[in-house]
Amino acid sequence: MLAEADEVEIKIPEKDIKMDVYKSAGAGGQSVQKNSTAVRLTHIPTGIVVQCQDERSQLQNRMRAMSILRARLYEIEEEKRRAEIDESRRSQVGSGERSEKIRTYNFPQSRVSDHRVNFTSHNLPAILDGDLDELLDELATQDEAKRLAAAGLGV
Repeated sequence: MLAEADEVEIKIPEKDIKMDVYKSAGAGGQSVQKNSTAVRLTHIPTGIVVQCQDERSQLQNRMRAMSILRARLYEIEEEKRRAEIDESRRSQVGSGERSEKIRTYNFPQSRVSDHRVNFTSHNLPAILDGDLDELLDELATQDEAKRLAAAGLGV
């Protein structure tokens, strides 16, 4: 089932739509095949084709076909947005493999190494007790250097 998209959400310029009208097909009453009430809308940029011949008048069929077309275009946009979010998440999370390790705690040598910033401290008990100032300072310095490099103000 397609989501119902309001006219406010999706604006479709008239120049992007090709409309064809034709006579309805199938069994019906006395005026079914005499009048051109069926509507076929083609969205030129995407090539989506929507046909509607369920209603009794051409105007009603056109309004219903536009509603269906809007809903389909809305679904396409939503899918693009979801794909962007998923890609962003994947790039932030990583694979969790051993090569992506952040920190190593070596208890026999009382050593902590942070592999992101090449920081090593030989005071493991203090870090485990919460004395993280030295580590956080190094992380902040590296982050600031990355941001400056990305802004073109390389150090």
